[in-house]
Amino acid sequence: MYTVRKLSRLTGITVRTLHYYDEIGLLKPTSIGENGYRYYGEDALFRLQQILFFREMDLGLQAIRDILDESGFDQAVALKAHRGALQARIGRLNALVQTIDATLRHLEEGTTMSSQDMFAGFSEEQQAAYAREAEELYDPELVRESNRRWKSYSKEEQQALMQETGQVYTDLAALSGRDATDPAVQAVMARWHQSIRRFYEPTPEILRGLGDLYNQDARFTAFFDRVQPGLAVYMQRAINVYVDGLESK
Repeated sequence: MYTVRKLSRLTGITVRTLHYYDEIGLLKPTSIGENGYRYYGEDALFRLQQILFFREMDLGLQAIRDILDESGFDQAVALKAHRGALQARIGRLNALVQTIDATLRHLEEGTTMSSQDMFAGFSEEQQAAYAREAEELYDPELVRESNRRWKSYSKEEQQALMQETGQVYTDLAALSGRDATDPAVQAVMARWHQSIRRFYEPTPEILRGLGDLYNQDARFTAFFDRVQPGLAVYMQRAINVYVDGLESK
């Protein structure tokens, strides 16, 4: 049996997401202990595997729940369908790998690269899928406002914003040997805060929640670890110090 936290570590899904899946009846725990902890057995793990496969196919949570709860649902048939869908996606992923390779050649060897080449392999459909996922976990209006602002920026502005945000993480990594309370570290966190405000006005609770997300979601943790191992943990400490300062003002 797995607790929520152990299941989160096993799958890379955040504790918050697992709680949400329970709330909407998508993934109920196998049992609840006297201590109030949720426990998940093998059947729950197989159901979660199906949920993740369906999410890879960009289905919404309500649709997934309806499919899994159908009386005639056949897990083996579903797995074969997932296999076919994933094979079809391989072509798009190969295109993304080619975009990475082309970008590396541009950065390291000075080869020419157009703006169109830079975003080859990305699709509006995939970006829409990320937006749907965010809306299911966070305030839908906040997510829609963020998307509206992003689309309002020109390609040049979008690229400048991505570079600005990337520089924040690089600068923070360079300072990660210092205590999180160091003024230089907190100056970088102020820039991080301002970059988020380009999309929406985050509350202190949201800022702290981002620190949790960076450490609980495997996708974010992997991203920060590519910048520098352990950066997600360090960034959470820096965020908490920064937010403490905001709340004390």
